[in-house]
Amino acid sequence: MIFTVIFILFFTTISTNACSAKGADMKEQRRDMVKYQIHRRGVSDKRVLDAMLAVERHLFVPEGSQDLAYTDQPLPIGLGQTISQPYVVAAMTAALDLKPADKVLEIGTGSGYQAAILGELVQTVYTMEIVKPLADRARLLLDRLGYGNIFVLHGDGYKGWPEKAPFDAIIVTAAPPEVPSALIEQLKVGGRMVIPVGTGFQSLLLLTKTPSGLKQETLFPVRFVPMVPGNDSPQTF
Repeated sequence: MIFTVIFILFFTTISTNACSAKGADMKEQRRDMVKYQIHRRGVSDKRVLDAMLAVERHLFVPEGSQDLAYTDQPLPIGLGQTISQPYVVAAMTAALDLKPADKVLEIGTGSGYQAAILGELVQTVYTMEIVKPLADRARLLLDRLGYGNIFVLHGDGYKGWPEKAPFDAIIVTAAPPEVPSALIEQLKVGGRMVIPVGTGFQSLLLLTKTPSGLKQETLFPVRFVPMVPGNDSPQTF
């Protein structure tokens, strides 16, 4: 009996130590990701860098891809969708110049990673996903991780979320052929939108809404999944 208890304790200790070692390794990979992939490539906003370090990206990718979670590449998350590469997430977030009290709309929840980064930076995040299983999965994960300031809507991103508008910032993580007019309407004057636009070749645009119209800046070329309209009735969580 004593031998059995010792045997169980021995292997429990090994399992706990292995988990601790894996967690430490993932944290070190996150540090390298922030240092080499993001900061050295020009993203200098300390709040964004801290958020990228804080959010455990490996939790937002399928288990079979977790060893690649901190490499600078997009990864499949199922149902034909991807999680963006870390540099692009950081660069898009930094371009929004977010303030702690901001209210942000995200179009394209995916696995919830970008929403989690935003949730570290602003007061409230409203995020929309057209693929219902992804919306459900992201909601459960974000809730489990304690993001009480993030709200998920299954619905058509082309229509935005008018009930929660206006927004201080909007970020779009799928590419429409042109900027949806509803999103422009739901952006505050003085607000900023980051959105990839185009079919095939896409450009990442930074739009600033002014009293006289939109100011547009092209940031860099990107490749996102297409943004598609939906016919399902929205469901809020």
